[in-house]
Parts: sequence; C-alpha cells; structure tokens
Amino acid sequence: MDFRERAKALVAEMTLDEKISQMRYNAPAIERLGIPAYNWWNEALHGAARAGLATVFPQAIAMAASFDPQLLRQVACAISDEARAKYNEFKKFGDTRIYQGLTFWSPNINLFRDPRWGRGHETYGEDPYLTAKMGAAFVKGLQGEGKYRKLDATLKHFAVHSGPEDLRHSFDARVSDEDLYGSYLEAFRSIIEEAKPAAVMGAYNRTNGEPCCASETLLQTILRKKFGFEGYVVSDCGAIADIHAHHKVTKTPAESAALAVRCGCDLNCGEAYLWLRAAYEDGLVGEEKITESVERLMEARLRLGMFADDCPYDDIPYDVVSCEAHRALNRKMAQESIVLLKNNGILPLKPTGTIAVIGPTADDKMVLLGNYNGTPDRYSTLLRGIQDAFRGRVYYERGCDFCHTDETTPAWSEHPLRPAIVAATRADAVILCLGITPMMEGEEGEHGAGGDKTTLALPASELELLREIKKTGKPIVCVHVSGSCMALGEIDESCDAVVQCFYPGAEGGNALADILFGRVSPSGRLPVTFYRSDADLPPFEDYSMKNRTYRFFEGDPLYRFGHGLTYADIREEWTDERSVRVENRGGLETDYTVLRFAKETPHALCGIRRVHLAPGESVTVDF
Repeated sequence: MDFRERAKALVAEMTLDEKISQMRYNAPAIERLGIPAYNWWNEALHGAARAGLATVFPQAIAMAASFDPQLLRQVACAISDEARAKYNEFKKFGDTRIYQGLTFWSPNINLFRDPRWGRGHETYGEDPYLTAKMGAAFVKGLQGEGKYRKLDATLKHFAVHSGPEDLRHSFDARVSDEDLYGSYLEAFRSIIEEAKPAAVMGAYNRTNGEPCCASETLLQTILRKKFGFEGYVVSDCGAIADIHAHHKVTKTPAESAALAVRCGCDLNCGEAYLWLRAAYEDGLVGEEKITESVERLMEARLRLGMFADDCPYDDIPYDVVSCEAHRALNRKMAQESIVLLKNNGILPLKPTGTIAVIGPTADDKMVLLGNYNGTPDRYSTLLRGIQDAFRGRVYYERGCDFCHTDETTPAWSEHPLRPAIVAATRADAVILCLGITPMMEGEEGEHGAGGDKTTLALPASELELLREIKKTGKPIVCVHVSGSCMALGEIDESCDAVVQCFYPGAEGGNALADILFGRVSPSGRLPVTFYRSDADLPPFEDYSMKNRTYRFFEGDPLYRFGHGLTYADIREEWTDERSVRVENRGGLETDYTVLRFAKETPHALCGIRRVHLAPGESVTVDF
C-alpha cells in the first residue's frame, strides 16, 4: 500500500470532527488512531529558525547573489539535517510544538518587483529564471531523495504578492495575463515541475478580485490543473479571516472557511477552520471536500515517516546542529554572496598597516541575521571579521546612529562623529560600513512598523558621516549592508571601492575579510537592479511590470541586475548564442558566473553557468 492509499485508509477511520481538527496548523492528537499532536508551522528561510541553536546562513537575497544553485542545494541539505536532528529530539517529548516539526514554510519565491517592499530580502530577487533555479535547488535540498521525504518545503506566497505590507490584508493586486504568467507565476510553475515541492502557501491579498487563499482561479485552474501540483495548500497566518474581515468577499467566518476549503486550501494557519463544523451544518461545504484535504495532509505526514520505524532520517544526530562542517559551508556561501560593485584598484587591501573601521553596521549583529532566523552560537560581525584577519592596527568607531545626526543627538548623549573623524585621520585607509538593518525593512507588524521602506535614500546620519570622512582625504572602501536596493549614487562617487554585503549570516564578517584582503576573489552578482533614486520607481501599489525590474526598466540604473566585479581580468567571447569562451587574463584565480540572456524582448536571463578560472586559464561554456 502506497502513502496515498494508506492516507485514505487512515482518514476513513476518522469522524468528521476528527477530520476537521487535522486541518488546523496546531492539529491535536487522535489517540485512538495513534496520531500524535502536530504543529505544522516551521520556518527555514536561511536556516532552521526560531527553535534555538542553528547555523544561520546568509539571507535568501544574499544567497541569490551567489548565482550558485548547486551551493544553495548544499546549504538546504545542511538546513534539513539540522531540522531533522532537532525534530528527532523534540518528538521525545511526545508531540511537537510550533517550530519543532518537519513541515517548513520556505522558500519565499515571490518576485521582488519593487525595492521598497520590506520582505523582498526573503526572496531570490527580481528575475523569474534565477528565482526558479535557486528555489528548485533549495526545495530539493530540503526534501531530499528516497522513500521518505526529509522535510516538506512550501512555496510562498501564491500569488502576486509583494507589498505594500500595510495593505496586504485587504489589497487587490490587479495584473494582466501577460504579467501574471510571464512574471509573477513563472517561478512557481518551474519549481513545481522540476522539484515537486510538498506544499504551497496562499497569500494574504486578492489577485484580480479573488482572495488568494480562496481563489478558484489560482488554486484549482492554475495550481492544480495547469501546473499539475499534487501537494497540499496552507493559508498564510490569519489570511482566511481576512476574507470576511478585510476583503469583504464573505460575511462570516464560516463562509470564509467553507470558501477556502471548496477552493482547495487544505490547512489553516489561524483559527478560521474552527468554524468548519458550522459551515458543514449550514450546507456551505461537503464532507467530501474536507476528506480530500485531510487525505492530502495525512499523506504528507506519512511521506515524512512520522508513523514509521524505518525512516533513515531518524538517525541524524543532534551533533550536526551548528557543526564545523556547516560553519565552513556558511562561510563559503557568504563569500559567494558578496558583490563587488566598484573598485578603482584599492582592493584587495594589504592585511598590514593601519585601518579605520567606521560605521553603524560594522559591529551590528542584526545585519548578519536577517529575519526568520535561528540563533547562532558564534557571530562574526563585519568588524570582528576584519579584526581577526588584519595584522596591523584597527581603529573602530561607530561614527553615527541610524536615525540621528550630530545636531539632533541630545546634548547628554554620546556624539560619535568626531571620534570617527579622528580614527580616519590616523589610518592608511577607511572601511566605511553603512546601510540599513532588518529592523528597517521587514514584514508588517515587525518592530512596530509597516515593514516597507518609504525611500531608497540612505539615512541622513550616514550621508553626513560619509561626507565628513571623505574630507579627510583617506582612501575609502564602503561596505554597504542592506536586503535590497538603496540609492548609492553618492557612495559610488565618493568611495574608491563599494562592496554590497546584503545580510550575510553568522559568518559574514569572516567572509567579508576574506574578500577585502584577497583570500578569495569576489564572485557575487546583483539579483536586483540598483536604481538611482525613488524617482525611478512606479507607484508601489501598481502591479504592472511596466518600468519594473531590469527586464522592463526604461531608465539608466546605477548598477544593473547581474553586475558584479572580480579581482581577475575576465574576458567573455561569445562564438554563438549558446557558446562562450571565458578567459582569465589576470594574475588571480577566481570563480566566475556566465549569464546568458535571451535575445528576444524582454532580454531576460535564461542561463547560468559557474566556473573556476586559474590565472591564464580559459574554458568554453556551452548552454
């Protein structure tokens, strides 16, 4: 008997109320059938999250900058090892609570269409092809291969979801079929076809008038019929209550629950499905639809080996959590995620002499961790990584806070600008660490704010710091930290080198030092366009792809999608549309990613090949 048949047999023994109880994310036990209580809610965006110790890899947008699906799959394998090891310990308590299970609500494959979106750094960027390749690699690494699934991966948020955060519970994203299928759904289609993810999560918003978690068009016509998806669908948390409370599509919780189940939403993160019995009594949903959903959910638990005694993943020991091998993998991914945007020859720096490390992101742990993160047992901040690698004298000063200038800081507080100027004057070169933190761009409700950025401009305090350090006449290497595009025009003009670090994970400082001091040649590329200013952007609420992302932008960006320098002298010579000769004419070895773009409009990415080149070496890459 296969998993599907076993699930049908198991559900056939349940009463209606028992079936309904299993459609909530915090499903209770059915002791008479030997089914333990299970909480379906777990996170693994860039590491096993919110359940104690874990290896915290670079944020998703940072890993996308590696353009390295093979390495990302290794990262996902490490994450799944740690998640399984933790589950093996947690289940000894007799059940699993939130963030202690095997069903993970990752990856976020929404299109990063607008850099103001606070959750954009959870994604793999603005290109459907890159998102599809990275997302498929992540899903395969999480789910594993073999008789049993290692973990369940969940593609989210289906569909057409990318802000504004403070409107997401009531917003209607209106899109043309061309944009819907050519941009917003392409990564979902491709990953479902290639990687067979276990689950899909519905979005909060409406799409063309239909609530995403109760959309006949999205969940039945597109997801199951056109894309051939065979797994289960989970709602975003509280999204089904939004259907009546904010979207006003239904009038009562029972109507919302029934509509969602009829359209194919199997699992509710929230409380709305507590009304399913009432909806059944009122004739709003039939037992056959409820049975269908529960069969999919039980099949998933059986495929994970939850009720088996021969699942090989039960033997993964807790020692793998935050182990040395994973720490080394973390550092490698962080190295590959760093993007060199500008270099007038100052980099790599010599690891001797005197340097000043200045800026509010230099010793900030939050910029390492992103969001939806676990807890590392070691942190290498940007400052700490530089200090550990540099053999000379390092002066450190914060220089400024994120929100205050020297003029607005209260008189009795520390005024950090002048100490930074003093440090700069005593150094051979300045490493200026600027940017923002996940506290300044994120999800609605996080940190007491809406989540989205209101501007691409750098904080005024940082621009003041930049200008004052520039006056010292010392060479400046700017390390910019953010989860998305910021307006870096003045940084580009003022600094000798510019490095984009994104949110680089717990090994971020060590990886940065490896790049700055030439232990490793930078190889990252931008997974998003860096625009010059807010004036480049269409209205945030407009979901048309016109003038958005590199594929449709009509202006001149500061740094283009795919931009990224190395320390080597790399030349590409295309012999035809599918073959390119790549030569390293420099004296340093480097990794290098060849990008192939379609010749037809739009000129979209359609191929990725990563190679390693020794000095003087050339290779031919065929697509």
